[in-house]
This record gives sequence, C-alpha cells and structure tokens, in this order.
Amino acid sequence: MKHSLSRTLKQSALTLSAITLLAGALPPSVLAAPISLADCQNFSPTAMAEQSSYIMNSYQYLLKTSQEISDPQLRQKTADYLANPVPSLWQRFPGDAEKESLKQQLVAAGYLSASASYDQFLPPMRNTANPPQPFYAAPGSGYMSHHAYPGGLATHVASNVKIALGIYNTYKDVYGITLNKDVIIASEMLHDLHKPWVFQWQSDAASLKEYSIAGTGSHHILSIAEAMYRNFPKEVVVAIACAHNHPGTAQDEAQVVSWLKAAALISGKDPIAAGYLAPSGETLPQPRWIEGFVTHLGDHDFVLTVPMAQWTIAQLQNIAKAHYGMSEQDLHSAKFYAFRDYVFSQATIERLYTIWVQGGEQKLTDTVLSLVKP
Repeated sequence: MKHSLSRTLKQSALTLSAITLLAGALPPSVLAAPISLADCQNFSPTAMAEQSSYIMNSYQYLLKTSQEISDPQLRQKTADYLANPVPSLWQRFPGDAEKESLKQQLVAAGYLSASASYDQFLPPMRNTANPPQPFYAAPGSGYMSHHAYPGGLATHVASNVKIALGIYNTYKDVYGITLNKDVIIASEMLHDLHKPWVFQWQSDAASLKEYSIAGTGSHHILSIAEAMYRNFPKEVVVAIACAHNHPGTAQDEAQVVSWLKAAALISGKDPIAAGYLAPSGETLPQPRWIEGFVTHLGDHDFVLTVPMAQWTIAQLQNIAKAHYGMSEQDLHSAKFYAFRDYVFSQATIERLYTIWVQGGEQKLTDTVLSLVKP
C-alpha cells in the first residue's frame, strides 16, 4: 500500500477560500525529520507532492493567480483544468477504429511515424472519467529533463507564469504597452496542460516515456489539441502553440503552424475557420499577436533547469552509492527512482543544485541525508 496522508488534498476542496488561506503560508523549507530509505518506496508520487511545501505553494500560487483572469469564462475554464486535468480529447477516440483513423491522418501529413502504436501518441487511460494524476503530482518533463520529480510541473509552471508576468510588466513600464494579461496568464498556465497525461508515473517510480508528434514532444501537440477541443479562445490556443517556438522568422513560424495543424487533426477542428491560422493556412493570424512571444519567452527556465537536473541526478547517484549502499544496478531500478523522487520532491532539483554550487558537495550530501536516513 502506498503512503496515505492523513489530510489528503481533495480536488473538490480547492476553493478560492482555501487558496486565500494558503497564499499567506510561510516560505517553504526542507523538511526537518528524515524518513528511511525503505519509506521512500511507500510514498506515492501524489503523496510526495502533497507533503512538499515547495510544490504545494507553487500550486496554490497558480490557483490564486488564475483568479486574476478578468474574463469570467476563461478564468473558470483555466481553474477547472488545474483542478481536474482529465484529457477530454479521449472522448474522440473510444476505440481502435478511431485511433487508427487519427494515426493514418497524422502519418499522411508527416506528423507521426507509421510504426507508432496507439499508446505512444495517445497515452493510455485507465479511467476516462478521471485524470491520470493530479496536476500538482506530475513531473515537469521527462525523467532526465527539467523538473523531473513529483510536483515538478507545478514548480515549472509557477516559474513560467511569474516570468511571463514579469515580461508583461516590463512592456507596460518601459514601453507603455498593455498586453492581454488574461491570454498571458491562461496560456502560460496551460501550455503544458497534458503533462499529467503524457508523463504518468509508472510502477518502478519512473515516468512514462514521451513520444514525438510533428517534431516535438507529444505533450505539446496534445496540449494544443485539448485547448482547441475545449474551445479556449483562439488567442490562447495560438499562444500555447508558441510556447515551444516563436513566429519571428519564416522557418520558426512554420514549426508553430505545423503544430497547430497536427493539433487540429487530433481535436477535429478546422484551424483556418477557427482563427488559429491566417486564411492562407501558412502563417499565424497577422499581424502576429505579441502574447505568443511572451508565452514563448516565459517558458525558458528549461535553459537552466535541464542541465541542473542532469548534473544533480549524477550527484545524487554518487550520494546513493556512497551513503545508501546502492549498486550501479540499483541506480536503474525502483530502489533509486523512489529515493530520487522523494528527495527531489521535498527539496527540488533547483534548490539542491544551488546548495551544491554555493555550499559544495558536502553541503549537498548533508541536505540529502537530512531528508532520507542512510
């Protein structure tokens, strides 16, 4: 049995009053009481995330900031997804016939390999009425990439939203330009909306491997498609599509256009009629909306956090061998993966890397030992 918290956060209880209470919480800190290495195996990824003040503070920040969206319909739709990230897209593909039809369309358009299985481009769903995991329990990316720990999605997106709002305020303060804040908040919050689906935690405490669609991670295409399927405003859909690239050059814009077209096939939308593309179908609507560029720039903490993750994982492997008796084989098993998930969820990769840079290897080791007893 996985660890069950005495006070599990229920999605139905994430109301604005709770958000207001938690918004004033003290700054997060590393837990004082360490657990045993065996205990790491008994924590589910969701329980790890719920116990982490870093992750829950980030998630509460997102819920609170979603309430700053002035348009009531967009505000509600954004908050609803953060609370319940179920992939509505799944309704379009109830059986293999529908999945095969989609596969053939994507293959014909050059967006998908003909060898792809259904589960690779449409991750499995055990219960189509519920999300694979809460938004706040998902990793921020693949297992060797940025924010690769339970709750990493919440810290990643919170960072992105803060960065994007910083850009919004910069343009207002320096140039006197008021951009569409609603679009910036919603698109940045939702740009990775299908990572809870794509990066499902597996029985070995690692996350599901991601497949590629249209030359980028499937989470990006599925996120755009979900936004289309849920009828988010076209400005939000286009801004989400810009998260992975910007339309500043013809070559870059062509990528964004291909992602919108691939997502349109999955969602069953006409991208030109819906206003996601210009009438030619070859560019974004013109003149190109600035909010898409802001969403793209806001999604750039990966420039630092990807190498942070790779370097910190390597250091944690050394610590696991030196202080927890793990073998090289253990480092590629649930024994290390659960240990790693717990340590990273409680302290975050980003904080641990900073501790290493500023305090040295011994300080990093001491921090890990303060979380999990050898």
